[in-house]
Amino acid sequence: MTTPQASVPEEIAELRQRYHLERERRVRPDGAGQYLDTEAEFGYYAADPYTGEPAEREPLHDTVDVAVVGGGFGGILAGARIRQQGAQRVRIVEKGGDFGGTWYWNRYPGIHCDIESHVYLPMLDETGYVPEWKYAPGDEIRRHAVRIARKFDLYADALFSTAVTSLTWDEASETWIVATDRGDAFRATYVVTATGTLSEPKLPGIPGIEDFKGHTFHTSRWDYAYTGGTPDGGMTGLSQKRVGIVGTGATGIQVVPMLAEDAGHVYVFQRTPSTVDVRANRRTSAADVGADREGWAHERRENYLRIVSGETAERDLVADRWTASAGLLEKLLPSFRRQGDREAFEAAYEVADAAKMNELRARVEETVADPDTAEALKPWYRYACKRPTFSDKYYPAFNRDNVTLVDTAETHGIERITENGVVVGDTTYELDCLIFATGFSVGASGISSGKLPVHGRGAVQMLHGWAKEGPRTLHGFTSNGFPNLIQMGSLQNASSVNFTHILDEQAVHAAALVTAAEAGEALIEPSREAEDAWIAVLAEGAPDHEWFHADCTPGYYNREGRGRPNGPIAYPHGAFAFHELLADWRAESMTEILRARTAARS
Repeated sequence: MTTPQASVPEEIAELRQRYHLERERRVRPDGAGQYLDTEAEFGYYAADPYTGEPAEREPLHDTVDVAVVGGGFGGILAGARIRQQGAQRVRIVEKGGDFGGTWYWNRYPGIHCDIESHVYLPMLDETGYVPEWKYAPGDEIRRHAVRIARKFDLYADALFSTAVTSLTWDEASETWIVATDRGDAFRATYVVTATGTLSEPKLPGIPGIEDFKGHTFHTSRWDYAYTGGTPDGGMTGLSQKRVGIVGTGATGIQVVPMLAEDAGHVYVFQRTPSTVDVRANRRTSAADVGADREGWAHERRENYLRIVSGETAERDLVADRWTASAGLLEKLLPSFRRQGDREAFEAAYEVADAAKMNELRARVEETVADPDTAEALKPWYRYACKRPTFSDKYYPAFNRDNVTLVDTAETHGIERITENGVVVGDTTYELDCLIFATGFSVGASGISSGKLPVHGRGAVQMLHGWAKEGPRTLHGFTSNGFPNLIQMGSLQNASSVNFTHILDEQAVHAAALVTAAEAGEALIEPSREAEDAWIAVLAEGAPDHEWFHADCTPGYYNREGRGRPNGPIAYPHGAFAFHELLADWRAESMTEILRARTAARS
């Protein structure tokens, strides 16, 4: 499909033209190549500021039942669900100094989740916890991650401040050898990879970035030793400082108001403004969410998933700006229930999109006093081109005398960095501190990025095989030639804006696979025919979104303006339907991927 060309209202035609012009102002020829990994000479950006040097220990060469790579919510949930099924030795290996994943690393001022906490925080029914806020602050989320880990005794065998460097299948013993950067080479009967999609911080490849003599850090490694304060503010170390922040996505939206309160002066370097909708955060009680009923959290989470996946629901239990704009998520998510005539749908969708974006641009104009600043903050693109953000404090921050917006669209971003500051156009902005709120390499798990090599049967490396044929899985979890390896993530699976719900369903599935294999004294390994059949399911219903994202302003959703190619990347009929499909498959067909063992179990 191409961009709809049928007769359109004049307003829509004008918006298309404006969106195209604004896109061209921001596209860079280097695309995603404009970003740098936080390694080699920039490795200090990824250092752990919260734990310090890890304690010395002897390398491990023992054997566990299950090894889980990653200690974020994916790994925690996998460990918890597998523990529920009776597994004894479950070892989680995590690069950070504790559980939490993204929420361990991200502790910047103002950090909150943008999904309602009562559906975002998993295992609320199992732990008996009721969140304190509608949108939880980072510390509450991190404490809940620890709560789950403690309840299911996941600390017992955990390895922190440790990175898995390779996974190698040993045919003779039918176990995985798990090697780490601490010299470990232990064995595991099963391996679950939960390395996440928001774990690798990235930096903009701005000329001169290594020359800056002031203080600098990435928001995922916030330096409170320099700024003072806590995630709640009080950064007294910045009171006389000129602070620059690069990045105005979800993180920047939360950080800028906090910096505005505490810094001497804040320069916000913006290439593309985000959409910033109403947040309306507030404290909540158990009565507010019906937490007196058994299974209340499960009910609320399922209701939310239905709505944001394009399904119908009798009631909207969460009732926030995500669910109010759920219809516009169709272009954001590869997994979404699509129904009806496409031409009529696209016409109605574009009209609804224009109405929403006009509402968001009007909000800027109503809030920001300076007309030039307000104009620069208006988002000129379609709603699903960038991840929506939410704040009631971001726009008012630009009404303060100590906050300056520096729009870099005309120069396609910051031109260069000097020893003393940042250059945009003819102006050098002298700074004492430069903060990068440039996010993570989205979608780059350890396996798909090549940083975690996986060698299966015959020493075949997974990524090499995928380079020839493309990714091959059954349901996104298991692959032929890689027995007892279960991958969690978004590849050939389902997607949703509430990814912890997705991860919990994946953890339930992983636990069921391990339990079935143990009961049958078997290996978990799909046939190539099963992989082929699954890929055909994905391809047959794959949405045609390439034309939409090719017209979007550049960002990580469209590979910095180069489009998002169609293909069998995710289950195309919605996450809610996918979870039903998995449940049916577990009940009726799971034994199809169990293979007899040849090695004796010790």
